[in-house]
Amino acid sequence: MNKPITAAPHALDLARQVLNIEADAVKALVQRIDDNFLQALNLILACKGRVIVSGMGKSGHIARKIAATMSSTGTPAYFVHPGEASHGDLGMVTAQDVFIGLSYSGESEELLTIVPVLKRQGAHLITLTGNPQSSLALAADVHLNGTVAQEACPMGLAPTASTTAALALGDALAVALLDAKGFGEEDFARSHPGGSLGRRLLTHVRDVMHANASIPSVRESATLADAVLEISRKGLGMTAIVDDSKRLLGIYTDGDLRRTLEKKLDFSTTPVSEVMSKTPRHIGPDALAVEAVQLMEQYNISQLVVVDADKKLVGALNMHDLLKAKVI
Repeated sequence: MNKPITAAPHALDLARQVLNIEADAVKALVQRIDDNFLQALNLILACKGRVIVSGMGKSGHIARKIAATMSSTGTPAYFVHPGEASHGDLGMVTAQDVFIGLSYSGESEELLTIVPVLKRQGAHLITLTGNPQSSLALAADVHLNGTVAQEACPMGLAPTASTTAALALGDALAVALLDAKGFGEEDFARSHPGGSLGRRLLTHVRDVMHANASIPSVRESATLADAVLEISRKGLGMTAIVDDSKRLLGIYTDGDLRRTLEKKLDFSTTPVSEVMSKTPRHIGPDALAVEAVQLMEQYNISQLVVVDADKKLVGALNMHDLLKAKVI
């Protein structure tokens, strides 16, 4: 029976050493942010096509991440595998594109094979290597130096610090491009509609409110009994009170109902207008759903009526609707 493998006593020291080596590799990049970095930025900013990022092996994984980060921050980019590129995928590259090639050695055969074709097509070439004198570095329009003092792998074989440095340089490019383009939160939300930020910035009240026949409302002449029945039917914990033109006059909620019970009023004869809240909080349909959340939290309420510019009732919502829409 095989003995179970357990961590060596020095595992924590080794882990700290790895993190220190990789942190030092990233810090060393700071001194290399120079005119070459600016030239790379300007090439991408002037690009009328797409940014194509490529690399083999571990560099390929980093290239995919760089392309994904750029795409989500306002710089359309995609990954092309260099091996597949030489077997037809280069047809995706045009003269209007910028090609970013990653290879720590700068001698990746798969990338070097396609460089002449990229040049012939007229695409601009940016390379990120660990050797400024490598074949890829010398062939590039702009070279970014990702040299590291050592890999974190004890054998110096597995790409570790070098891939971390390349990823950090890619992030630096993406963020600098984001800033140059004035890419903001709303732009980010549009490319992340399924994320929490996207939901907060792109979801409007009209998207989550109850409308038409599902709006709880009664006329000002309705009795308390009518109002309670409407609250029960519509299930929002309240009903709006409106005039004949559907203009909002007030609101009657579950909380109002509890207070009314203490007064021992006749529900079949007392007009709801006598006990309704006459200055209810309300919101417009074009407001962001997060504004509805803020309003509810500010005034410690759980329902809101939605009115148009003429104060006509057009919708209603409660906290549950906002939770369901995942804007909270």
